[in-house]
Amino acid sequence: MQDAMIDFVNNYGYFAIFILIYIENIFPPIPSEVVLLSGGALTVTTNMNVFGTIVYATFGSLIGAMTLYFVGRAFTRESLINLLNTKIGKRLRLKPESIDKAQDWFTKYEEKAVLICRCIPIVRSIISIPAGFARMNVFKFVLLTSIGSLIWNTILVNLGALFGEAWENVLKYYTGYKYIILGLAIVAVLYFSYKFYKKKKINS
Repeated sequence: MQDAMIDFVNNYGYFAIFILIYIENIFPPIPSEVVLLSGGALTVTTNMNVFGTIVYATFGSLIGAMTLYFVGRAFTRESLINLLNTKIGKRLRLKPESIDKAQDWFTKYEEKAVLICRCIPIVRSIISIPAGFARMNVFKFVLLTSIGSLIWNTILVNLGALFGEAWENVLKYYTGYKYIILGLAIVAVLYFSYKFYKKKKINS
């Protein structure tokens, strides 16, 4: 898949960057780092430039995030409770109360959550769904998503441009970064969820 993505970027330039980053935001398993690093590398050997690559990547990120945001917004508390009452909910062992806890947690940290999560692999896409479900202000969501995506895209595209044809060497270090950051993010979520649950239990 990686070779096909690189060929697509080679052949269609900015348009390919936009399409692939849009798809990556909806299907997180698609590696955005490959698209952004290779896109940055192409600015050295083609008429593409760093600024244009970042702009198209950020626009693709925003449109993809907005797609998932409205998917989340389409759900109501009642529809999710009905889903949890099905076999899927029972297998996941989730209870209706989990919805309220998750929504309360997101409402408390929504701005920080969206901005920070846009720079965390995998989570950067998923965060759009709870933002939509929690009915986060759409203009605030667009602003924070744009800023977070711009930071992420700028770093990777510039790294690709810096390393040029040797951009694949960056992937070795990125893989370690990805798992470290993802691990820290999971620990942070568990910690704040525990504190929130403990505080709510004391107040009840």
